[in-house]
Order: sequence, then structure tokens, then C-alpha cells
Amino acid sequence: MSIDPAEMKGRKLGRVLTKLGKVTREQVHEALAIQKNRKAPIGQILIELGYCTQRDVAESLAGQAGMGYQDLTGFTLPDEVRDSVAAETVQSYQVIPVEYNPRSKRLRIAMKSADNFRAVDDLRLLMGFNVEAVVSDAAQIDALIKKHYSKGESVANVVSELAADKKFEQLAGKSSASIDIEALSEAAEDNKVVRLLNLVLLQAIKDRASDIHFEPFEKEFKMRYRIDGVLYEMVPPPKHLGPAITSRVKVMANLDIAERRLPQDGRIELNISGAPVDLRVSVLPTMHGESVVMRVLDRSNVQLKLDRIGLREDDLTSVRRLINRPNGIVIVTGPTGSGKTTTLYAALAELNDIETKILTAEDPVEYDIDGLCQCQVNVETETTFARLLRSFLRQDPDVILVGEIRDLETGNIAVQASLTGHLVLSTLHTNDAPSSILRMLDLGIEGFLLTATIEGIVAQRLVRTICSKCKEQYEPREEELMELGLLPEDIGGRKLFRGKGCDNCHGSGYRGRMAIFEIMTMDDTMRDMIMKKASTNLLRDYARKRGMRTLRESGLMAIYEGQTTIDEVVRETIAEEG
Repeated sequence: MSIDPAEMKGRKLGRVLTKLGKVTREQVHEALAIQKNRKAPIGQILIELGYCTQRDVAESLAGQAGMGYQDLTGFTLPDEVRDSVAAETVQSYQVIPVEYNPRSKRLRIAMKSADNFRAVDDLRLLMGFNVEAVVSDAAQIDALIKKHYSKGESVANVVSELAADKKFEQLAGKSSASIDIEALSEAAEDNKVVRLLNLVLLQAIKDRASDIHFEPFEKEFKMRYRIDGVLYEMVPPPKHLGPAITSRVKVMANLDIAERRLPQDGRIELNISGAPVDLRVSVLPTMHGESVVMRVLDRSNVQLKLDRIGLREDDLTSVRRLINRPNGIVIVTGPTGSGKTTTLYAALAELNDIETKILTAEDPVEYDIDGLCQCQVNVETETTFARLLRSFLRQDPDVILVGEIRDLETGNIAVQASLTGHLVLSTLHTNDAPSSILRMLDLGIEGFLLTATIEGIVAQRLVRTICSKCKEQYEPREEELMELGLLPEDIGGRKLFRGKGCDNCHGSGYRGRMAIFEIMTMDDTMRDMIMKKASTNLLRDYARKRGMRTLRESGLMAIYEGQTTIDEVVRETIAEEG
């Protein structure tokens, strides 16, 4: 019985089943009577009563969502339809293309459930297609995916297909500035370019990359991604395809493909395998074309809990004590990419309750968190950290997060905010906790104001963790130990580990990262030392006497526990002086 799905959209399931002639009204009333006494979906009750089948219910649920139902029994998938969507995309979204018109870019996909509406939105964005969806039996879709897409597709295969395609040759030998906009737009919409970019994105997200780079050079176009802080190169496409790939990214991020002389910033929001992924896009004009970097913010991958970011028991207690102060300044310090933002978000997530008003000034806002009033710094509208902070004080906050204390004005307002009874969290770029004091004094903040407001400083680094699949015990060489200032007898029979390198970790021996911390809390003696302008070394020595573990000592503990290696700790921490 064929009925326009639009007529069934939003109606109750029993009504849709009746309209499709699958059950009678009496049968629906019987099922509703049973439903009053047990909590079960009406479709399930009707199936149990033997009045309809699982397929009938699936068809009706599709109708309820305003979608058609397609039976894929005996369906053969033509090659041109199969090739319209990359295998990685099909497997990530669990859909199957059933019809494709290359002229009108109209794609019909079959999916297992009408709830998978994000797949339709993402495919429109990723592929640039006009997507229409129908619902089909899950087992039939699984069988077709297994039959036609089980091999998957590699970046190398798509790159070689693109290299062999004659129609891109018109882009060769031209500078990116001289390529006709129409030719560029056409190349950006080409199915092979779309497939390549989707493959690169899905691969990078699957490998937990933090950034994806597309870089034009004089004689080549590189594609690289950063995993656990290290860049890996992918198979590079021919140089003349650079502008097409860059333009495709710009189309997806809603940027101007005609503008090739100014930097541009945009954002792409996807939902891959049910997980929300944000891509921050930055386009920068260079000598040889536009360089594009995409920052991957995989919200499902972020542990926004203080007890999940790698703090040891005693460190966790110290940090909790700091962030539960009624007022004062708590600084998190470290270089770019050391996980400062994650630590601050984890602290805010712990403080985020109905009694606490939290305001944040960020550049940029990396993760949207319910319950926080988050504000974006915008230089064009002169919405600076300092300006936002001034406004914050009139908003009756309890906790304020300032993305970074960059200048004296921001520093002074942060100090004023903490003196008027607010807890202020912020970041700085310094090597370790004690040197943050000198950095704040260098900015011009008065020593007496610092001692009255700073409650604690948390320095951190990220070190790569040993891959669990190829972890092995080994005897370190004396030179390795000397890099950490150790002698073989200092190891005292402890076992050390490293990764051999396997497919799971791309041969690097590492998979994932962990944070190591150095936490300096203030006391009256330290405040006196700061007032007397004591050196960073003296502050460090005193903090260590009081029990502060330095970054290197935290790293050593991680080595002894078999979590990371000597190389990583040497790379990320500096030797203690004196």
C-alpha cells in the first residue's frame, strides 16, 4: 500500500500502522490497553500479539518521520552508485547509496533508522549532495555494506585516481591566484575530490588526530596530521590538486572561495559514528597558495572530569582545594598544546552546579558546556579579554575563567575581580610554576597585589603514553639515564618499558597522551619571598621543600610506572637547576 510519507509525518504509530493497512483499529486499542499496565513501545506489543511484523513497524516508524521505506531484497548496487560515496563514509554512517544522479547531484540513501537524521545533514555538508533518505531493513543494509564496502578505500587509491584524471590538468602550471573561479568551484565539487577529503577527515578522526594540515609548497602539496603531538605525512596528491582540495574545505566551512589574499577562519560541525566533532578551519595565504589547518575538536574524546585528566591522588586533592576557594587566582601554565584548556574545563565542570554562576572569556570557545556563560574574544569588535572581564564584574559571577592573561590590563582586572570576592581561573605561557610569578611581575602587576590574590599555580605537559599492544620491557643505556641526571643504581631494580612499534600506533611505539603536573600552592613564607623579589630558583627550592613535585619528578614517576618513556620526559621537561 503506497501512501505519501508526508501524510503520515508526526502521527501516532498506531494511526500510521492502521493507515498503511498493517493492523486494524481494534488491534491498536487492544495493544493500548496492554500498554497501560506495562511500559513497552506499542509497536513491540503489536508484534508480540502477532498482529504485525518487525518490518511493518520499521516501515511505519519511517512514515512517522515523513520518510519512505525501501525493501532491498534482491537489490543490485550499480558501480556508479557504489562509487558515489566513499567506503569510510558508508561504514561510519551505516548507510547505503541506492540511487545517484551525477548531473543533479541527487543521492538517495537507505539507512537503518529514521533517527539517523544527522547522517543526512553530514552527507549534505561532506559530499555537497542533495540527499534524500529512505529507511530499509538493518540486516539488508549490513549485507550490502559487507558485500560492496568491506575492503574500504585508502587515501593512496583515491590520490592515484585523481592523478590519472585528465580533467584536473587545466589546474596544473597555474598559480592558485590565477585559476578561474568557475574552474575552481567545479573542481571543489568533483566527486573524487570530495571522496578524498572525506577519507582524510574520517581517517584523521579515527586515528584521533588533533590537527589536519594541507600545505602548498613550490613543487608539492602535502597532507599531514598530528597524532599525540607528532606530525605524520599522508600520501601527497599531485600539486595541481591543491587549490581544488583547499576550495572544497572552504565550501564546507562556508568561506569565500573567491578570496585568496586574506586569511579566513571558519568551522565545520559533523557527527561521525554518533559522536559530535567540531572542525576549526584556518586558511592562510602563502607564497605557493593557501595553507589550510583544521583543528579537530572531538567532544566525545575529551575527559572533562578532574579525576580523569591524569592527576595523582595528592595532586587531585591540591587542585580541588584550590578551585574550591571562595576567591583568588588559580593559574594553569604550559606551552601551546599542553592540555591547559582541558584542565580548566575539567575544573569548571566540577564547579558547575545550580548554585554557581560561571562566566568564561575565551579565544576561541573550544567546547560548548551547558551551564556556563561562554564569551568569545573578538578583536574586530574590540571585545578583548580586558573588556569582557570588566563586563563580567557587573554580571554577579562566582567563578570567572579568563582564557589567558596576556597584558597588564587583563592582569589587573583579574586581580581586582579576585579581590572583590571572585575565583578567577586563567592560563599563562611559562616553562614551570615558579617562573609564572616572574612573568606576572614582568607584565607590570604589583607584587603586593600578586601575593594577595594568587592561590596556586599548576604547570603541566603532555607526554605520549606507551602503546599497550607492543609494550616491552628493556634495559636503558647509561646515556639515556644520564639525560635525566640518573645513574644505573638510581633505578634500583625498577623495570622500564618502551613500545616496539605496531600497526595500532603507526610504528611509533606510542598511543595516546597523559598529563604530568607540577602544583605550587602559596603560603605566607612564599608571599614574603615574592614581596622581597626572590629569584625563581629560590621560589622553586622552597616549593620543593614544602613537597612540590616538579614536572621532571612527575615524569620520572610515570616512567617507573611503565606509562611513558625516558625520551618523552626529556623532550617535554627541563632539568632542575641548582
